[in-house]
Amino acid sequence: MSAPRPAAELFSLAGRTALVTGASSGLGARFAGVLAQAGATVFAAARRIDRLKELADSDARLHPVACDVSHEADRTRLVDTALAATGRVDILVNNAATSGETRAEDEPPSAFAEVLDVNLTAPFHLARLVAEAPTPEMGSTGGKSIINVSSILGLVSAAPLGGASYAASKAGLIGLTRELAGQWGRDGMRVNALAPGWFRTEMTADLFADERSSRWVDRNTLLGRGGEAQELDGALLFLASDASTYCTGQVLTVDGGWTAR
Repeated sequence: MSAPRPAAELFSLAGRTALVTGASSGLGARFAGVLAQAGATVFAAARRIDRLKELADSDARLHPVACDVSHEADRTRLVDTALAATGRVDILVNNAATSGETRAEDEPPSAFAEVLDVNLTAPFHLARLVAEAPTPEMGSTGGKSIINVSSILGLVSAAPLGGASYAASKAGLIGLTRELAGQWGRDGMRVNALAPGWFRTEMTADLFADERSSRWVDRNTLLGRGGEAQELDGALLFLASDASTYCTGQVLTVDGGWTAR
């Protein structure tokens, strides 16, 4: 390890290259912007390139990449694009996800498999690609950091909301996080999971728009409300930066106390 750095520099991402999937809206767009503000060169990936271009207009360090993470070739091209431009990938935020049916009896096995393909197989492949990418001399910075965006639904049931395929994929992502952390830790690579609770995003718009379900969230959250996207900024920067150089294989839950009930 290098000498201790001043506290004010711990969260700096200057000189780093980051990949963020599912970056066209919601938490992914927020994650990409926050990493760029911290100094990283960010390759923001999603299917909706028009949304990504709008996001990139806000910061010259943001670079849009059209990418459907369900396609293996797109995943490979995303990593290759970053390597061709900067010669490195230091941070991967596996954020892209899709949700399935709420009721298990309404979800055929084929649809279940499609959710796992996006939410679990794609993050595994991207993590492998980043792990196998050349590692330039890090200097005073730490090693690579992979952040898998899981969910409280990977930890507890949220019936009658949630869904079998979504919950299974998010729980699987936590297991994958721990296993990769174990396999790659001796190489100086950190793999952690971020597990958000109920946040107001495009995916949860219907939940918060409905008075009954919105009250359900408030009633079952210790802080009495849903989360705002910016309340994940600190957790994301902690896991991405040198502030967490001795943290791997962990699940950082940011849920307003939902899972502490």
